[in-house]
Amino acid sequence: MSRAFVFPGQGSQTVGMAKELAANFPAARALLDEVDEALGQKLSALMFEGPIETLTLTENAQPALMAASMAVMRVLEREKGFVLMDRVKYVAGHSLGEYSALAAAGALSVADAARLLKLRGQSMQKAVPVGVGAMSALLGVGLDVARKIAADAAQGDVCDVANDNEPTQVVLSGHKTAIDRVPEVGKAHGLRRAIPLPVSAPFHCSLLKPAADAMAEALAKVDVKAPVVPVVANVLAAPISDPAEIRQRLVEQVTGTVRWRECVLAMAAAGVTELYEIGTGKVLSGLAGRIDKSLKATPVGTPADIEAVAAQLLS
Repeated sequence: MSRAFVFPGQGSQTVGMAKELAANFPAARALLDEVDEALGQKLSALMFEGPIETLTLTENAQPALMAASMAVMRVLEREKGFVLMDRVKYVAGHSLGEYSALAAAGALSVADAARLLKLRGQSMQKAVPVGVGAMSALLGVGLDVARKIAADAAQGDVCDVANDNEPTQVVLSGHKTAIDRVPEVGKAHGLRRAIPLPVSAPFHCSLLKPAADAMAEALAKVDVKAPVVPVVANVLAAPISDPAEIRQRLVEQVTGTVRWRECVLAMAAAGVTELYEIGTGKVLSGLAGRIDKSLKATPVGTPADIEAVAAQLLS
């Protein structure tokens, strides 16, 4: 069996995330302490107790989701004897999850990943005033049709494809004025439904250029190593390992499309048959089945999950 580890993005955060891990596994508690120290913030307390409104703030949700994913990784590695490079062919992460994937593969330290994600969240929020941008999930259409809808809705505003999640779910991002036009414009293209997303900034669109500039400056100062297994990059839907390219693709990712459907298809085409979603939630596991029904996807986020899959992963 050929395996890939995948790491969730924003939207998977919940109050209580990683709390049970920390209570059951010293390695998980130590990892969360490491993130708290790197940020100079009791992020773990916010993860455990909320409130959800504060946890969902982009600058908190991004490092929190990485911390929860890496807590699972530390338990697997330090308490179960799992060695990533021996058992996994690729890693990949959805948007911020790419930082989790890079930390899991040893390309970034956990402390650097936490600080970069805090900055990423802050700079994304600062790039566009609240109320100016918006995002919308299109249901029932694929990428090509979504691009046509985006072009028709733009009318001089920014309206970009942010996420290509699965064959019938594409997310658009840009000026709120353009996003508000999407449901009406989409009718001519067979759009079944457009769901406004409860986000504080229009992620993965050209309006976030100031955030991309901030990340380029920060990434230039961070030590990036070659990952122990290739990372399938969001903006390429192809594996990369060169540290200079990793930096470049992370900068491009701020304004570029998350090509998640293609990332999953690329891993499947390279022989991957099993995906393990490491961290909080089951979003990527659900998407996997709609992208390629032959893939087996397993969420690994709780102590029970870890115990259930540890023997399987080490067989």
